[in-house]
Amino acid sequence: MSAFEEKSTSAPTKRILVIDDEADIREIARMSLQMTNCWDVLIAASGEEGVAIAATERPDVILLDAIMPGMDGLATLQRLKEDPKTQDLPVLLLTATMSPTTQQQYVQLGARAVLMKPFDPGTLARQIEQALGWSIEGTV
Repeated sequence: MSAFEEKSTSAPTKRILVIDDEADIREIARMSLQMTNCWDVLIAASGEEGVAIAATERPDVILLDAIMPGMDGLATLQRLKEDPKTQDLPVLLLTATMSPTTQQQYVQLGARAVLMKPFDPGTLARQIEQALGWSIEGTV
């Protein structure tokens, strides 16, 4: 059995929502997560769109860009945490700029972790699994 077949039959498919205003980032994340872990990936180009998708689709995790025009990542995170339909969904923030104060602010607002951009497409799924404490196949 190939690694692809093992991944696709060993556990239920995870559903990931990627909210990012950059089309290239959304596509790279989608392809990476689908290819490495066979996850179902939903995408949103804005905070407003992401909040609406999260409420109806209830993904297992949300990858949220911190810097976006209009409703930025912090405002989006706040909206997600205020809505009873989405408040329990884990959110991982993606950011290219990081300071300890900013990271602490994200966590205080409810982010589970902060991942740095640019991310490595080959390790993105593993970073998500580690941040959420999901079991990682092939590791002890």
